Amino acid sequence: MSVISMRAQRTEAPDRPFTLVDLPVKQPGPGEVLVRIQASGVNPLDLKIRAGEAAHARHPLPAILGLDLAGTVAAIGAGVTRFRIGDEVYGMAGGVGGHQGTLAEYAVVDADLLALKPANLSMREAAAIPLVFITAWEGLVDRAAVTAGDKVLVHGGAGGVGQMAVQLAASRGAKVFATDSADKKDYIESLGATAIDYRAESVDQYVGRLTGGEGFDIVYDTAGGATLDASFQAVRAYQGHVVSCLGWGTHALAPLSFRAASYSGVFTLLPLLTGKGRTHHGEILEAATKLAEAGQLMPRLDPTRYTLAQADAAHEALRNRLARGKVVVEID
Repeated sequence: MSVISMRAQRTEAPDRPFTLVDLPVKQPGPGEVLVRIQASGVNPLDLKIRAGEAAHARHPLPAILGLDLAGTVAAIGAGVTRFRIGDEVYGMAGGVGGHQGTLAEYAVVDADLLALKPANLSMREAAAIPLVFITAWEGLVDRAAVTAGDKVLVHGGAGGVGQMAVQLAASRGAKVFATDSADKKDYIESLGATAIDYRAESVDQYVGRLTGGEGFDIVYDTAGGATLDASFQAVRAYQGHVVSCLGWGTHALAPLSFRAASYSGVFTLLPLLTGKGRTHHGEILEAATKLAEAGQLMPRLDPTRYTLAQADAAHEALRNRLARGKVVVEID
């Protein structure tokens, strides 16, 4: 391995422009691989960390941001047997907990966090998947055990986690419904779900119309706040299960308790922050690869393409709600 330096975008202080820097390339230790990054997915959490508003991510500045990557294995540390040099991989690999992020040409990554990239997806498409798919899987499969025939309601079905949750639930034989704004209807229905305009109908109205008043077996909240409260109203009694990846704040549990239903929270960062459960993240992405290669999983990308030098513009597009799909920075 002859590369001794790399370019990276570093955040020096909250709400400051990125600084393009040259840094030494580290070599992988036991259980690690060095990845030549070709695409870096941008997530809302990156913006919060950059603004100094994400203490839970434990990623003090100055730092390199970026959680998701797709790229090629450039070097392998001792004990790694799942990958070979030249393999195309993807994963949620850093950007929190003090681990180097993915807005860089290279990163040393725990091999357990990676999986082989879907052969039918580009690097750009693959980099859009890890965080949002893992979040969807942990809620629907690990917590709620979604199965064929379940009626699943996804709040924010056209969003990053939402589009993954809709496709994942559909792939497992569930009957899927998704709330979002009216202009997202065609996209949501293209994923195989029934679209619900949450501005046009109350919770009671669409629960009555679509479930005969019984409620949904699983409700996945991707928005938090009032949407989580609405989820407690929409879930089926007794065996119903509400899952949220933004279950923060203060909420009245009475609507959930009166239905004798269950609630689970999802915190996808735990393996990166604690070191525990990283193998499962790799396993989840192996499942994502199978779904993608079977034509059952495809991320929606924003059509604008960004280079590493344009990372500020990529963040601005997400911050200003200009993106029409997942924003990805191409490193090469």
